[in-house]
Amino acid sequence: MDNPPRDGSVALAVDLDGTLLRSDLLVESALELLSHRPWMVFLFPSWLSRGKAHLKHEIARRVELDFAAMPWDEHVLDMAREHSGKRPLVLCTASDEKLATGVAAHLGLFDAVLASDGHRNLSGPAKAALLCERYGARGFDYAGNERKDLAVWAQARAAIVANAPASLARAAGKLCTLDRHWPAEGNRWTLWARELRLHQWLKNLLILVPMLAAHRFFDAQAWLRCGTGWLAFSLCASSVYLVNDLLDLTADRHHPRKRERPFAAGRLPLAHGLVVAPLLLLAAFGVALVLSPLFAGVLAAYYGLTLAYSLLLKKRAMVDVIALAGLYTLRIIAGSVLVATPPSFWLLAFSMFLFLSLAMVKRYTELRGLLTRGEDKASGRGYGVDDLTLVQALGAASGYQAVLVLALYINSTASELLYRRPQVLWLLCPLLLYWISRVWMMAHRGRMREDPVVFAATDRISQVVLLACAAVAAGAI
Repeated sequence: MDNPPRDGSVALAVDLDGTLLRSDLLVESALELLSHRPWMVFLFPSWLSRGKAHLKHEIARRVELDFAAMPWDEHVLDMAREHSGKRPLVLCTASDEKLATGVAAHLGLFDAVLASDGHRNLSGPAKAALLCERYGARGFDYAGNERKDLAVWAQARAAIVANAPASLARAAGKLCTLDRHWPAEGNRWTLWARELRLHQWLKNLLILVPMLAAHRFFDAQAWLRCGTGWLAFSLCASSVYLVNDLLDLTADRHHPRKRERPFAAGRLPLAHGLVVAPLLLLAAFGVALVLSPLFAGVLAAYYGLTLAYSLLLKKRAMVDVIALAGLYTLRIIAGSVLVATPPSFWLLAFSMFLFLSLAMVKRYTELRGLLTRGEDKASGRGYGVDDLTLVQALGAASGYQAVLVLALYINSTASELLYRRPQVLWLLCPLLLYWISRVWMMAHRGRMREDPVVFAATDRISQVVLLACAAVAAGAI
């Protein structure tokens, strides 16, 4: 190996995607474009047919990214700050030059920017060749994170390996001097469990409601079908969560809690989410079709509404909460399909009002958080802090409307068909009134999680109320 120079003339070339930035600007820019103009996805194949560099350029020129909120790697950023002004510092990336120049301007550290230009994709051997042309073989150190960077390290004086396994660091060390290695942080299985939001699968237990309401407690076949349906809905929901988080990166990064989500924080590759989301969806519909085409149709309606919510409806005030209430109600309709029981008018009306109230709780909690932080408007939402009292009033009213529907049902002939002592069911009304009032009181005091359904499943008092309701229903049978 040649003796490398030892003075400050040796350039430090820093890769961007996955190294300086714990994300990928091609995926970031594509998702930003699709979140505002989803129909442009149909132009991607045409752009890609002219080369990956052309695809990057066409996407980059149509978007503006918020670099301040992006997940920078502090190790690499501190290293760049340490060397800035002491040696040539180069941002060398396969990202489009428009975005790379924006990054350099934002950070104010780099002396030069080398990037893809719409014709040449500056990656792997192409990057190595350009660096050798500019600084000579062994005339630069290089910080990277991928196996394709081995072509660059083969020409570099020293390697800095970031966000990569030890195996890549060892491979780089065989080609040049290994200066530093920062392995990827966090357990991948734990991160995926968080990103898939496995705890949110509790919501899909609503599929059981029609079966329980029909008193089919000992029907093993119904339990099996509902359990399988629960799995299909859960896989579909996780697929939607991935899509939602991928399209909502900017808004999540401005949120005090959501910015810690694995995609927003750059702890999981965005490209992996683009692969896992459709695989989960295919698995969900595979399971659904085994149950019945009609159930698969309900699941398709659920997915269509969730996708519309992620792309558009969540940005529209009031439309968003009605959509959320509809998603909860669709789970109950799915349960009715699984047990071949026509959905009850009373059950659907009750669930719509109740879940509209809980959706309002979610928005109220977000707005209250904005007020606490001194902000005026929710990022990516159609609400401002001025809407706080209106959301609270409408949400509480909707919850009490659910109790009214329950009371009307108890006083109807429909309750007499299922219960020998329907008058006992009147005890459900004060229990539900107490629970709804308590949920809103908790939200008003700032003690409510953003998802009240998950809160209800994990809160001790809510569990006691649920058991009391079950005891009342059993006493009425």
